[in-house]
Amino acid sequence: MAYPTSVNNQITDAVTQSNVKVIGEAPAMAMGSIYQTMAHSTGILFENAVSAQQQQNTLSQAAANQGVMQIYTLDTTAAAGATEKVAQTGVADNLTSLLTVLNAFRQQ
Repeated sequence: MAYPTSVNNQITDAVTQSNVKVIGEAPAMAMGSIYQTMAHSTGILFENAVSAQQQQNTLSQAAANQGVMQIYTLDTTAAAGATEKVAQTGVADNLTSLLTVLNAFRQQ
């Protein structure tokens, strides 16, 4: 029973009970808020993980593409080098031009 006041005892008892009800529900409300925050944070965590995986897939595809391009160009480069070695392209022309220059210096 509350202290004697000019307010009816039933009213003070009702206000006291509603205050006790609010105070009693506070831990449950706090835990609900915490659970909701944790669920939201976990959702963002998974969104970031999916985004990182997508970016990693894009990078791996680009790296594979570069590797394939290098493999295709390697064959062409090797064939050109082999053709030059077999044909000895340019060597005879270079020697001939050097001999011509040397002969020109001798004759003067």
